[in-house]
Amino acid sequence: MQNFKDIDAIIFDLDGTLIDSMWIWKQIDIDFLEKRGITLPEDLQKEIEGMSFTETANYFIDRFHLTEPIEIIQAEWNEMARHFYRSRIALKEGAKQILESASQCGIKLGIGTSNSRDLLTEVVTAHGIHTYFGSMRTSCEVKRGKPAPDIFLKVAEDLGVEPHRCLVFEDTHAGVQAAKNAGMKVIAIYDALSEPYMDVIKADADHYIYRFTELENPSI
Repeated sequence: MQNFKDIDAIIFDLDGTLIDSMWIWKQIDIDFLEKRGITLPEDLQKEIEGMSFTETANYFIDRFHLTEPIEIIQAEWNEMARHFYRSRIALKEGAKQILESASQCGIKLGIGTSNSRDLLTEVVTAHGIHTYFGSMRTSCEVKRGKPAPDIFLKVAEDLGVEPHRCLVFEDTHAGVQAAKNAGMKVIAIYDALSEPYMDVIKADADHYIYRFTELENPSI
């Protein structure tokens, strides 16, 4: 960790980056739409990539002509996912170790996620990692979701660190774009759901890894 250059803070995306959870959201989308007699469109995951929880709910309402209030939709998604986030979702390989190493080196840590506050709290508490973070923000707390830079700029502000002194870990193209739009360095990490877009992710990120254990001797 001592080889991270000119970095005072690391900001992590949550789903697909710190935790192995992206797989459940496709299934939740399938089940949610199936209850309403709708087949999952092939382009849905890419269309909603980076959107906040609120933006995604509004997108569903508009695209699928839903009549339920946005609060009901969000509550249903939270309930469908809660059990997974509490007891079935694992940390990505090496995630705990990089949190420990960064913390020991005095690097400030934050989370900037498009997920809900409820599920963010559930999973970091379940894994006992909540104490590492000086800021945990959701995209619902800022004006625009990813690829806009708002969420990462807000976390940097909370941590009292200038954007150019921040490093972001992300798994999606929208997340990588958000970090670059914020003026931050970004390391992209592999996730199966983002694999079809690996080429553009690699092109825009400063560095690409398949797992955190590759950073035992980081040089970015």
